[in-house]
Amino acid sequence: MQSRSAVLESIHAKAFDVCVIGAGATGSGSALDSQLRGMKTVLLDASDFASGASTAATKIIHGGVRYLEEAVTHLDPAQYEVVKRALHERIHMLHNGPFLSRQLEFLIPCPGWFSVVYMGFGMKLYDWIAGKDSLFPSKFLSRTETMERMPGLAPDRFIGSIAYADGQFDDARYNLALINTFVEAGGDALNYARAVGFRKDAHGKLQGIDVEDPWSKTRFTIQAGRFVNATGPHADAVRGLATPGIPPRMRLSKGAHLLLPLELFPTNDALLIPKTDDGRVLFAVPWFDRLLIGTTEEEVTPQDELYLSKRDVEYLLLHINRYFGAAIRADQVVSGFAGARPLVSAGGSRDTKKLTRDHEVEIDPQSGLISIMGGKWTTHRAMAEDTISAVQKSMGRPATPGVTLDHPLSGSKDYVPEYWNSLVRENGIPEQTAKHLSQKFGTNATKVVELAKNDRSLAGPIVPGFAPLRAEIAYVARNEMAMTIEDVLMRRTGLQFLSWRAAISAATPTAAILARELGWSPEFERSSTQEYESKIRRLIQLAGLPAD
Repeated sequence: MQSRSAVLESIHAKAFDVCVIGAGATGSGSALDSQLRGMKTVLLDASDFASGASTAATKIIHGGVRYLEEAVTHLDPAQYEVVKRALHERIHMLHNGPFLSRQLEFLIPCPGWFSVVYMGFGMKLYDWIAGKDSLFPSKFLSRTETMERMPGLAPDRFIGSIAYADGQFDDARYNLALINTFVEAGGDALNYARAVGFRKDAHGKLQGIDVEDPWSKTRFTIQAGRFVNATGPHADAVRGLATPGIPPRMRLSKGAHLLLPLELFPTNDALLIPKTDDGRVLFAVPWFDRLLIGTTEEEVTPQDELYLSKRDVEYLLLHINRYFGAAIRADQVVSGFAGARPLVSAGGSRDTKKLTRDHEVEIDPQSGLISIMGGKWTTHRAMAEDTISAVQKSMGRPATPGVTLDHPLSGSKDYVPEYWNSLVRENGIPEQTAKHLSQKFGTNATKVVELAKNDRSLAGPIVPGFAPLRAEIAYVARNEMAMTIEDVLMRRTGLQFLSWRAAISAATPTAAILARELGWSPEFERSSTQEYESKIRRLIQLAGLPAD
């Protein structure tokens, strides 16, 4: 990826076929698909890449067990189509980003034989829908077999479990890999580029977009033939910018997650609790060396601040502790996050947890804006393909076949699961560091290691006891447009997800390296550090956790 200043200078001199607004999963996937189909494409985001809903997922690649149950019990064909599409997309997500994803086995504890039959039938149906794209067949595990896999479960809560396969991934890094792949294909990507207005031709069709850059405090216009609105929870705002007064379509649902040390519930498998008090499913998923627990469902608006609240912590622990042998306490939570699921609705007051996770491509007949709304992470590639096919048809062209179905992402070339061994063998770095680098950067990890070799001040960890290296800060500032401490610690290295308190300790060294790479003044370095530390301390407070 070019430096941000180089991209700014470059896009001023270009006219584009397609401008994609929103660099989350769907926007990045759409930009990649568009560029690979031969259209000159630019990708913009008002904040950092992957900074919204696409980094607040449960980190699983799945068809959706609850959606399948909705489809069967309510004879809902829309939910069935979501499950079917997701199960066929799942295998391609795993193959296209192998260093960022893996197969994962999920166990569903069953309190009685009716539950065994009910869940067993459901998961066999899940396998059947997946067909040739099935990962491995579901099966029944006895109580003894289940306890061997998950010794932290309370044995009196179940007589056995149903085991089935889905996938797991690193959502922030997967999103960045989509963008890196797009740029390698010749596209232009720019973060912190807020759309503030559209330019229209004599017929009222969009022909340009006015963009505000908070870093240079400048405003400029990008010309394009077609504009794609892939802003997820903010889709209505962009639709309104193009056509004032257009009826809103989005319904937002807050999903919150908390993270715990994995040693509190040692497992290589994930746990699915099939029904909470409010009718949701709940996941407990091993993620790096943490146990991720989620999620909640609460309707919110785009104006609401999203964070893990004390009430979210209480809700998640209430339900998970019913299945754990040793109860988890709130003071054992090490970090958490929350985001908004962008659900598209035709209207009415239907509960958000019952709204379909399907997507819709809307072409505004007045302005020509093409909006992709709804959907879920697992189907982002199919959503992008549908969107770019609509773009081509709107240009009066036949839709050419997309080529992203089996297109490897940046860092995947020559990658094998044992790749981290070569990093240890050839560079003498610790196993923990090598595994971390390979899981974040794939075969691009060698570039990070080279930075550490050439500058020994970058060779150590950002925070002692955690894997991320100081060299990663320099690398993502130079190659992935990281502009803030949070860009680095949350989305690029993942340290903020692993521990809020470690992230506070990491703020000062991260700011110092960013200041050197980006030319920050000493005053800006200090204020950025203080602002980030205060933000994390506030997250700890809002979650109701001890300050120290």
